[in-house]
Amino acid sequence: MDENTIFKPINIGQTANVQQPQVLVNNPIVPPPPPELPSEPPPSRLFKILKIVVGVAVVLGLIFFVYNFILPHFFPSKINQVKLVYWGLYEDPLVVAPIISDFEKEHPNIKVEYSKQNIEQYKDRLLTRSNNGNGPDIFRFHNTWVPQLSGLLLPLPSNTISKEDFSKNYYPVSQTDLIKNGAIYGVPLGIDTLNLYINKDLFKAAGLSAPTTWIEFGDYARRLTVKDENNNIKTAGAAMGSYSNIVHAPSIISMLFVQNGVKLQDMAANNQVASDALNFYTSFALPQANVWDETLDSSVRAFASGTLAMYFGYSSDFFTIKSINPSLSFDIHPVPSLPGQNATIASYWAEGVSSKSTHQKEAFLFIKYLAQKETALKLFDSAAKTRNFGEPYARMDLSETLKSSVAYPFVASAPFAVSSFFVDGTYDNGLNSQMNTHLNVTVDSILKGASPQAATETLIQGVSQVLQQYAK
Repeated sequence: MDENTIFKPINIGQTANVQQPQVLVNNPIVPPPPPELPSEPPPSRLFKILKIVVGVAVVLGLIFFVYNFILPHFFPSKINQVKLVYWGLYEDPLVVAPIISDFEKEHPNIKVEYSKQNIEQYKDRLLTRSNNGNGPDIFRFHNTWVPQLSGLLLPLPSNTISKEDFSKNYYPVSQTDLIKNGAIYGVPLGIDTLNLYINKDLFKAAGLSAPTTWIEFGDYARRLTVKDENNNIKTAGAAMGSYSNIVHAPSIISMLFVQNGVKLQDMAANNQVASDALNFYTSFALPQANVWDETLDSSVRAFASGTLAMYFGYSSDFFTIKSINPSLSFDIHPVPSLPGQNATIASYWAEGVSSKSTHQKEAFLFIKYLAQKETALKLFDSAAKTRNFGEPYARMDLSETLKSSVAYPFVASAPFAVSSFFVDGTYDNGLNSQMNTHLNVTVDSILKGASPQAATETLIQGVSQVLQQYAK
């Protein structure tokens, strides 16, 4: 072969001498069997146990991952759900429902069950049920109840509401009532203050405007009183002087105490000014020059019927009056005052967290939500769909939004309001009720001829005993 030739040419007509391979059809080639492998020793018992442990760990890990990271995306309301029981008093479930619904959307693992309670025996029921382990997680309580609920109310952590935010957004009376030893024990959803209701028709007929001082008040009360030939009152100028038939008598007397300089927590140091306030109050029901007496109907019913010119009441009385007499024409004004003393009384409710709750973290989240400005607006609007207005805002930064509302007088008076353990309508069977029993006896004794000084001495002794009972 030429070394420079790569392919040797072949003539086309030449037959190549190519040896054909032989195909063995009947004798297939069978590969030999693989060599026998040496046998391994059986696994030890420890190894078997280890394999089981690892397998179980893998399965548990998979279950944990699915349960906590996969299922919550598909069934958020069923996984790790916490139920909070919330006790309220005056708001119907339909009013609260939108608020709760919005909260649950933000916190799908929390379900809030609202229960509207009956005010009668409420405080006793709250304590009994809580101590038995079936009380609420969140509950409503009166602003004067903090001493009575010291073992049940939890202080709110700063990440729920800070002291700075509370002081900036809520009225001074709420700060005094709900902040104890630097800790906040509740968040109010509304504020209510004692104001003066006047019958517009009676005032117009007499050519009078709402009194601003107590001198004017006394003068107008007597001018507006109408008596028959037997000296029986037909139209009362003001509901003042007695106790049992005057709604909010404890609040009215407390207002006089405070404006006259009485320190309610230390009445013994204010004997004379307390006596002067009681003397002024009862003078409206004493014979001859009286504008009110114990034979008359309940003051709120007398006002609603048009036979009472001036009535002291809270915002809640608006609905009572309208339910009795929808056509009554009346206005609401600040209470009369002494020079430089325009104080009035606040009576309101707050929401707190139970120390018996097993879901305190979630309860604090709900309280934080309730304290938000946006929530207050929603709650007011929700209530206003069922009545004239919702609870007057507890937040100072919302007061001006009520300028055109019937509720405005009650927030306008709030900066000057103080609280008093002489307050009606709490049904507490405790501090308030005991204080009012002593006050009732005091007023009745003066009307029966006892001197205001002697009656006040007896009152001070009773107040001191009650305060010692609830002393911290």
